[in-house]
Amino acid sequence: MSDLLLTGRLLVATPALQTPDFDRTVVLVLEHGDHGALGVVLNRPSELAVAEPLPQWEAFVVDPPVVFVGGPVAPSAAICLARARGEPEIEAWRPLFDGLGTLDLEGHPDDIPVLDRLRVFAGYAGWGPGQLEGEIDEGAWFVVDSDPDDALCAEPGGLWRTVLRRQGGDYALVSTFPPDPTMN
Repeated sequence: MSDLLLTGRLLVATPALQTPDFDRTVVLVLEHGDHGALGVVLNRPSELAVAEPLPQWEAFVVDPPVVFVGGPVAPSAAICLARARGEPEIEAWRPLFDGLGTLDLEGHPDDIPVLDRLRVFAGYAGWGPGQLEGEIDEGAWFVVDSDPDDALCAEPGGLWRTVLRRQGGDYALVSTFPPDPTMN
């Protein structure tokens, strides 16, 4: 296991990573340790409105109010990232970092009076022990600090470029790469 501490950080796909599941993605790492890593893709909104499968949560969903494709692993599983006012001490809430937590969607919003806003992800990105570190060493991912608003941003389509630009230097330059380099 490397000394990388990735929980709470962003993985930004480099232009070299051109797999359909991760091309130009921004992944928020939710867990990282000796067992591997787990995260959700923050910039892949789907066409499915959250109101269809989860109408009781619709009032708390940030724009765009759709289910996001969190990654290729377990696409029928839902992960909900949320912000709550304060630190709720309820079973449905699991704090993560920077005021962000996961929320169990089996409950009801009335059970969480301090709930502020949320986003629902179908599936997740997962890596076995050492796999993510190997991908980083191979140049597939930039590892950068997250901003507290990244997980629930209103413009997910521009998140890849926004995150790279705010890093400055060579990262900002990479943000200008065209989606298809042959069109340059």
